[in-house]
Amino acid sequence: MPILGVIASSTRQGLVTDTGAMFALGAVTVGSAGTSTVSFTNISNTYKHLQIRSILRNSSGSASSLDLYMNFNGDTGTNYRAYKQIGGDGSSAFSVASGTSTPALDKIAPAYFLNNGNTASVYSAWVCDIVDYANTNKFKVTRSLNGQDLNGSGSIRFISGLWQSTSAINSITLTIEGGNNFVQNTQFALYGIK
Repeated sequence: MPILGVIASSTRQGLVTDTGAMFALGAVTVGSAGTSTVSFTNISNTYKHLQIRSILRNSSGSASSLDLYMNFNGDTGTNYRAYKQIGGDGSSAFSVASGTSTPALDKIAPAYFLNNGNTASVYSAWVCDIVDYANTNKFKVTRSLNGQDLNGSGSIRFISGLWQSTSAINSITLTIEGGNNFVQNTQFALYGIK
């Protein structure tokens, strides 16, 4: 079912032109055992862009945030070539750039998200766009936003990344730095955007 919301109601009244819609393609809610990997497979190439929305937390006992890695089509090569990010934590701003990244399960759309070492029951938020994912004439670009609030502390990050492949993306696998698990109630939802 498309998610049209305000645009749909405005279109019926002639206020705006209906330029697209979001369609739910799949969702995962992590159970009590946790999981090290979340995957979306057999992704149709009939949409213009993809978007992943998530609330997430991992099993590490550290208070330091860990990276979320994204892998396309099972590619474990060196095609994940770059990412750039800017952000802030309320007291200072920062920026990071990488021209060549490792490991192969790379940080092309990383999210730095909360662990079990942080305040209990607080989850990070992450939204990632995968632009022109089915276009076989260009490399794939990601852009994401993530952040968390810890009752006055926390951070927010804007991140872009590049997968140097012209292949249409038909699967996405998400894992965590250091072999940690996504904990119970972590949620991922995948949308296709017309």
